[in-house]
Formats: sequence, structure tokens, C-alpha cells
Amino acid sequence: MVAKARISLSGTDPQHVDDVCNQIKEISVKTGVHISGPIPLPTKKLVVPCRKSPDGEGCETYEHWTMRIHKRLIDLDADERALRQLMRIQVPDGVNIEIVLKG
Repeated sequence: MVAKARISLSGTDPQHVDDVCNQIKEISVKTGVHISGPIPLPTKKLVVPCRKSPDGEGCETYEHWTMRIHKRLIDLDADERALRQLMRIQVPDGVNIEIVLKG
């Protein structure tokens, strides 16, 4: 049985997350490693309501601020050469990457 690396990506900008996914795909093609994914997970919406009026006077009007968190999941065979190249990927700000090895 071959060890697997589960890579989970999350970020607020879907374009940056997809760019990192494409870099991981290119690495798997170059090294000949089997890849499954990227699997898009449900987008998490964080909504923060706040009062427009700073002093509490007047009518109760609210502004709603939203932040969306996009997630992708990739399974990759844990080849030593592929993992070394994976560590060298330039990850932009706002994108979190987590690699878990499963035997």
C-alpha cells in the first residue's frame, strides 16, 4: 500500500486557491504521481451584522459584512520527490495549506 498525502487548501480568494491547486497538479504530472482532486468543499460564509448608527440614536439599520472561505481537498501519493517540490510552492497571502500524511 502506498502512503497518501492529503492536502487541504483554504482561502478567501478563490483565484489564489485555484492557482495553488494548478501548481500541485503540475507537480504531480511532472513526477508521475497519482492525484485525485481538487475536490471543492462547501464555501463557508461568515456574516457579521453591525449597526450603521454609531451612537444608537435613530432607526435600527444594519450593515452586513460577509467573508467567504473557499476550500479544496487534494489526495496525492506520498512520493519523496513530489513532496519536496510541494514544499517549495509559493503560497500567496490569504491561502492556508495543510498537508497530512496517511500510511
